Amino acid sequence: MTGDSQTILLVTGMSGAGKSTVLQVLEDLGWETLDNFPLRLLANLLETYGESPTPIAIGLDSRTRGFAPADIIRECEALASRDGVSLTALFIDCSDSELQRRYNETRRPHPMARERQVAEGISDERSLLEPLRKWAETLVDTSAYSTNQLQQVIRERFGKKDAQEMTVTVTSFGFSRGMPPLADLLFDMRFLANPHWISGLRDLTGLDEQVADHIRQDPAFDPAFNSICNTLLELLPRYAAQDRSYLNIGFGCTGGRHRSVFSAEAAAQVLREAGFSPTVIHRNLESRPADPLERR
Repeated sequence: MTGDSQTILLVTGMSGAGKSTVLQVLEDLGWETLDNFPLRLLANLLETYGESPTPIAIGLDSRTRGFAPADIIRECEALASRDGVSLTALFIDCSDSELQRRYNETRRPHPMARERQVAEGISDERSLLEPLRKWAETLVDTSAYSTNQLQQVIRERFGKKDAQEMTVTVTSFGFSRGMPPLADLLFDMRFLANPHWISGLRDLTGLDEQVADHIRQDPAFDPAFNSICNTLLELLPRYAAQDRSYLNIGFGCTGGRHRSVFSAEAAAQVLREAGFSPTVIHRNLESRPADPLERR
């Protein structure tokens, strides 16, 4: 945000995808947040705020009175063309299957389902919101995120940072459960021998020393891991020099519990020793063991 403009973030997306969580985090970060605010009143709101140094986040979804994506886009583009206004949009998305699981688990009614099945409401809402999804500058897919992980992503993207600070996140994950949607650099560790197939190691994780020892003993580990770390140490300063605010590094294996976890922790330690302060997320650490038919 510049000193002479009012920053406005439009937060929209699928019901149940995490919009409320996003607004709560933004509020904690010092934003003024308004949920289901009638967009037709936004011009009046701007007159009240003037050139306030406080950024504003406005939540809109299918429950908002007079919700019409085409009208919203038109009004936002008109506002964004004003001098002194910086307006962007964030769309919070999620897969249909995960949304259905969340609604079934909480037993909450979907706002567009009425007396119908949840899946029908989700389908109708996705069709309605598609123009906003295409129009938004930023999309965050929460299908594989816990609430804490979504909070971390929003803090990384919208939290205040020192001029030269770049937020680095190292994530371990399982390919069997989908790739992380925000990875900038991704390393596939499935070439290493899988501890899942070693008696006594399957129920442990990459945080356990027995698993760590097994991975270190793989002849392929040291040369590959050293190469990865050299690459990271070469690239991260270059990303920082380009004024990147955040960088997401992913380490994947089959189930996301052994090889990727150990590699992510080891890489994060190397980065700390080099002067970075990475945040480590183990996306699938608490997941059930991978499908036994998966042999890699």
